[in-house]
Amino acid sequence: MTGMTSTARPFLNRRLAEFGTTIFAEMSALAAATGAINLGQGFPDTDGPEEVREAAVRALRDGRGNQYPPGPGVPELRTAIADHQLRRYGLSFDPDTEVLVTAGATEAIAATLLALLEPGDEVVALEPYYDSYAACIAMAGATRVPVTLRPDPGQARFRLDLDELRDAVTGRTRLLLINTPHNPTGTVLTREELTAIAELAVERDLLVVTDEVYEHLVFDEAEHVPLATLPGMRERTVTIGSSGKTFSFTGWKVGWVTASPGLVTAVRSAKQFLTYVSSGPFQYAVAEALALPDSYFADFRADMRVKRDLLAAGLADVGFAVFRPAGTYFVTTDIRPLGESDGFAFCRSLPERAGVVAIPNAVFYDHREEGAPFVRFAFCKRVSVLEEAATRLKALAG
Repeated sequence: MTGMTSTARPFLNRRLAEFGTTIFAEMSALAAATGAINLGQGFPDTDGPEEVREAAVRALRDGRGNQYPPGPGVPELRTAIADHQLRRYGLSFDPDTEVLVTAGATEAIAATLLALLEPGDEVVALEPYYDSYAACIAMAGATRVPVTLRPDPGQARFRLDLDELRDAVTGRTRLLLINTPHNPTGTVLTREELTAIAELAVERDLLVVTDEVYEHLVFDEAEHVPLATLPGMRERTVTIGSSGKTFSFTGWKVGWVTASPGLVTAVRSAKQFLTYVSSGPFQYAVAEALALPDSYFADFRADMRVKRDLLAAGLADVGFAVFRPAGTYFVTTDIRPLGESDGFAFCRSLPERAGVVAIPNAVFYDHREEGAPFVRFAFCKRVSVLEEAATRLKALAG
């Protein structure tokens, strides 16, 4: 009788019951089953710099990191992260007390939210958002409060309504969760928008967690402004970075947190009970990657801009309404000009119809109806792959 009672209850707890299998796993499996070109999941199809890969091999052979590395991360990488923040943004961090290495940005997000939130706290986040945000807020027992970025067709971008953001903050709000450059919309928040966010955080005494993993992928006239550089934000901001998006080694899972000593100590308290440590030899390689000359970052950005333009033009030729991203490596499209309105149905049928996989943006929304007609394509692929995808998508116009 006891066994029957225990198995009658769902195994997954209520906080996570709404999530299930991620859309990325579903669409990647669909790509494999159909032979479709996978423009859904955001990973490059080529490796990053050869010298960085060789640095990892050298670390392996030299026995550096093959056993447990230090919990906060190897000193060489923590110093390289601090140097990067100072050189790029004028932000000074103590590598011993204000830098924490994590198993990718996803663990950084999880550890930060688990450390800083109490059950019942509210988290204001920009919708649509990376799916781990919602799951981690739920695991912390907190409540997410979405503020929706809405399309501005005249500017071919998504915009933040600052009045709506201010109205979303209540007496229960603990922190703001900000992502810029923004996945999936490609929006890069302007200095004016970020200044308003900073002023709100200071006025209401809020913590801010800012996901800046696409910091080196901004295009045209867009500017990446770290929130921690603005007045009053250095002591209340947890900044999350990642090597995967900048150096195209997403499988290495090396991310980091930079913040004031008290915040880093809090995040480390949670992180030590998640992975404890990870990516030992890769940490040494990423330390060398962060010291690459400015020309690497400029060339990387220029290469991705070419790929963005190629895919955006191909999508527009087919008839999609295209929101040309100012950052990241994703293009968001509106499928309504094609006579479609359900992004989930469209993406599930697209491999058979055109031999291409994309992601329905609605999965990133609490308000599913807001994201229903939008579909995301990744352009972090070889030019030949993007050209073939554009050719295949022409089947939709026929």
